[in-house]
Amino acid sequence: MPKQIFVNLPVADLHKARSFYEAIGAVNNPQFSDDTVACMVVSDTIYVMLLTHPRWATFTPKPIVDAHAASEVMLCLSAEDRAAVDAMVETASAHGGKADVNPVQDHGFMYGRSFEDVDGHIWEIMFMDMSQMPQG
Repeated sequence: MPKQIFVNLPVADLHKARSFYEAIGAVNNPQFSDDTVACMVVSDTIYVMLLTHPRWATFTPKPIVDAHAASEVMLCLSAEDRAAVDAMVETASAHGGKADVNPVQDHGFMYGRSFEDVDGHIWEIMFMDMSQMPQG
């Protein structure tokens, strides 16, 4: 069985965050969602758990970082091609996110862009064509 990853993110407004993730292609799994958490399915192996601040506090006593002001983690998803990279970043921007918070990466064989979600969490979207990767 392939390993799965559950990315847990604190969110200020669960409805707004859920709507944002649905706009960029994630699907809510109501079996693991309620008024304090939304389980957003990105793929068969990737899940984003959006937790309200009070729910987050039940898991750790550490303070929640303001991701608009400080950085703790940067998440990266692969894309099918360059157009898919652009489409996801543009969709994120159109639904309350902030596009290209990090410099665009274009190395020929590898192309990537980034966005912040509505809570300031940074996502990179990357396409790599390994057949075009320089040798050596």
